[in-house]
Amino acid sequence: MIEHHVRVHPSADRLPREDQLAWKLAEVAVGTGEPDPDSAGMAVNRVIDNASVALASLLRRPVAVARAQATAHPGAAPGASVFGSPARVSPEWAAWANGTAVRELDFHDTYLAADYSHPGDNIPPLLAVAQHTGRPGADLLRGVIAAYEIHVALVKGICLHEHRIDHVAHLSAATAGGLGAMLRLPAETVYQAIQQAVHTTTATRQSRKGEISSWKAYAPAFAGKAAIEAVDRAMRGETSPSPIYEGEDGFLARMLNGPESDYTVLLPGAGEARRAILDTYTKEHSAEYQAQAIIDLARRLRDKTGPLDRVRSVVLHTSHHTHHVIGSGANDPQKYDPSASRETLDHSVPYIFAVALEDGTWHHERSYAPERARRPETVELWRRITTVEDPEWTRRYHDPDPDRRAFGGRAVITLDDGAVIEDELGVADAHPAGARPFDRAGYVGKFRTLAEGVVAEPAQEAFLDTAARLAELSPAGLDGLFPAVDAEAVAAYDARLPKGLF
Repeated sequence: MIEHHVRVHPSADRLPREDQLAWKLAEVAVGTGEPDPDSAGMAVNRVIDNASVALASLLRRPVAVARAQATAHPGAAPGASVFGSPARVSPEWAAWANGTAVRELDFHDTYLAADYSHPGDNIPPLLAVAQHTGRPGADLLRGVIAAYEIHVALVKGICLHEHRIDHVAHLSAATAGGLGAMLRLPAETVYQAIQQAVHTTTATRQSRKGEISSWKAYAPAFAGKAAIEAVDRAMRGETSPSPIYEGEDGFLARMLNGPESDYTVLLPGAGEARRAILDTYTKEHSAEYQAQAIIDLARRLRDKTGPLDRVRSVVLHTSHHTHHVIGSGANDPQKYDPSASRETLDHSVPYIFAVALEDGTWHHERSYAPERARRPETVELWRRITTVEDPEWTRRYHDPDPDRRAFGGRAVITLDDGAVIEDELGVADAHPAGARPFDRAGYVGKFRTLAEGVVAEPAQEAFLDTAARLAELSPAGLDGLFPAVDAEAVAAYDARLPKGLF
């Protein structure tokens, strides 16, 4: 890997494009060659994972709204597929609908380092453009691996959360790069597209603060749609704000650490295998990733606590990120509100720990149902749970060795007689270093569980067979990555929604 130091330069410097981060990211994209076999296998897993969570969310309002907007934009043939609809639509709108479906349940892959990310969000726009442009599976695979490489590098090197900038700014750059790799565009075109994508998708983290709204699901889809549009304009010869990262009024200077910004981004050298996708991991539970190990810890503690009405307090000792983003350190009263939105509850580790401790399980729908959140005994327990930042857990969260990195915490439960029960868990059971790491069988099992009642068994088998042969698929074969569903049931749900402009 090569270290690239990224800092602010005054316009008078006329920083050569070859020294700009956007150009270096473009070089990673266009220099992506034949996929490493392990990376290719993991890319197939993530295609399966994305379909799993998209199918499970088809009858959720934000997904239906995005689908309705997309199907109002058929565009030029051949277009791209939409989960839950027989329609073919313009690729940027397919990316919008499918990106929302993938993100809605907060249930697909993650990578945590200096910042947060869901690199699987790159797949819907890449798949949409691959269908529309008639690319085979091998090209799609190349694009996915390049997008993950760029995304992971940015998340490792540049922290957005510190400045309350939403993490989709890194996503849009990765998607633009992945599209460039898939379409085999020249570096100049990819460079312009990356800059424009970053410029147009920089937003604040208010979308993940307070009363969290459905925009949390739409935000990555918006980034993917914007990246497709940026690539289209760049292919037509249009240029972009430059240098987007290093300029004196650019991303670093005005959104991050200011004129004194100095970041280090590690990127693979020429000919180096693209293996960043192997550093990422998926979720067994539908919740924020920092809550994955906490759910598993709660399940483990159930046999030790006895009747939960005896619990006087629960303190979760955890990392800075967990405490300040999904814990009591966020200072969001909504995280303790029984009438809060699902999007807020899946970012409330006190709520998640309470329900997992009571139920001994976690379900992507039942655990968030309004009647579940308002159960009196749950509310009572929930409001006795707080988090504190522990410097050791923060250190472990950022450990440079991925085998030692930890995203969990330690639970200290005090009972009404003063007895104290303690236990800790560093990583989720499904994490690569966990008790039951997800392998292909884990991804297939997750797909079957979430597709049950949505996709008939023969269609499930056809999808899994198609996904497993991703590298060999013809352009027409990509259609098989959209399992057949009960279109009438989806259409009936969609018909009940209010109408918009389109």
